[in-house]
Amino acid sequence: MSVLDLLKPAPNREKIQDEAKVKKEYKYWRLRTFYGMYIGYAFYYFTRKSFTFAMPAMIRDLGFDKAQLGMLGSILAISYGVSKFLSGIISDRSNPRYFMGIGLILTGIFNIFFGLSSVFWLFALFWGLNGWFQGWGWPPCAKLLTHWYSQSERGRWWSIWSTSHNLGGAIIPIVCAFLAQSFGWRYALYVPGLSCIFIGFFIINRLRDTPESLGLPNVEKFHNEPVKVVDENRLALSSKEILVDYVLKNKFIWVLAISYFFVYVIRQAVNDWLFLYLIEKKGYSMTVASSTVFWFEVGGFFGILSAGWFSDKIFRGRRGPVNALFSLCVIVAIILFWKNPGINILLDSFLMGMMGFFVFGPQMLIGIAAAELSHKKAAGTATGFAGTFAYLGAAMAGGPLGWVTERYGWEGFFVVLTFCGVMAFLILLPLWTVSSNPKMVES
Repeated sequence: MSVLDLLKPAPNREKIQDEAKVKKEYKYWRLRTFYGMYIGYAFYYFTRKSFTFAMPAMIRDLGFDKAQLGMLGSILAISYGVSKFLSGIISDRSNPRYFMGIGLILTGIFNIFFGLSSVFWLFALFWGLNGWFQGWGWPPCAKLLTHWYSQSERGRWWSIWSTSHNLGGAIIPIVCAFLAQSFGWRYALYVPGLSCIFIGFFIINRLRDTPESLGLPNVEKFHNEPVKVVDENRLALSSKEILVDYVLKNKFIWVLAISYFFVYVIRQAVNDWLFLYLIEKKGYSMTVASSTVFWFEVGGFFGILSAGWFSDKIFRGRRGPVNALFSLCVIVAIILFWKNPGINILLDSFLMGMMGFFVFGPQMLIGIAAAELSHKKAAGTATGFAGTFAYLGAAMAGGPLGWVTERYGWEGFFVVLTFCGVMAFLILLPLWTVSSNPKMVES
């Protein structure tokens, strides 16, 4: 069997007729699918963010400047963004079990190759390849969440799953900063790389494709909920129909994608640069700076859970109000952090947590909205398309923002972040009342 055969969607099995067995199997496979995705995506973050916490040591050992290191971040963001879009199209017609697992294994391998390198062009090559296979993580999860969880519950489950990257993001600064400081920056790449190779095989073992591939009914029938997508009973949509009709011609996807750009500039900038800011501007050690950045992910963990709960329970499945309100609040959090020049670890940690709380809410809900406002069979394509814009924003937070910081200092850095917060709020505000795509009719 070739790799291409492994990536093909799993065929539907004959339907299980015993209702008691269906309930038992659904409970088992939903849990197994969920923890497989959760663990897998947390480890994707190990190989995506490892470089960030090796940067100070690389500046010291290799003499790189902020613009060069920022360029490596931009290379990863661009390759990841393009891959996220293309892999979104492919993953809608693939088996997420192997798609996600193979991608994680390859990111681990390229982290190790990066750690073995010493010249810029090899760093750029291996970090670009890492970014490409990083793009194999999100779309399979979007497909699995859309097929295994219905709209009435998806906000909560998606938000819980989204905390996986906060878990990975919270652990990685502690682990990698310790490794870089104790054993050298290369070990901050080796250890995450080896870990992800192992976890890649683990999630291949854990995951399966759709409920139908296991002989189960689709999740809407299982929950006795109306199906709100056109042609749900058709066997398949072509790749062209998925891309053109439900993504490129969908005004809601474009609004979400553009807002994603500005949200990700903020998110990536905080992730990639504030660790260095705390060391350079406030004189914190690598250990203290990493423990402060840790609270960005902790805040994001609770922000994601709160955003999912609010959108499901308070706004009855509407993602727009929470997206707009959280975007407004992140502007306040950025300004407070910016205008707090004093050395106060507790206050800095608290404000890092507030930025995480408010930026990760829309970061997660924009992805859900993209899946829900397209077509169930286009979830990977829609989220991948929006994700491409997100990682164009992440690319801007790399080399270009590094150049701004070199030229205009940290004041220029925070001006850019504040502007992006304002733009995200203004773009998301018109979606306040939108809960579904009017083109979708009940079947």
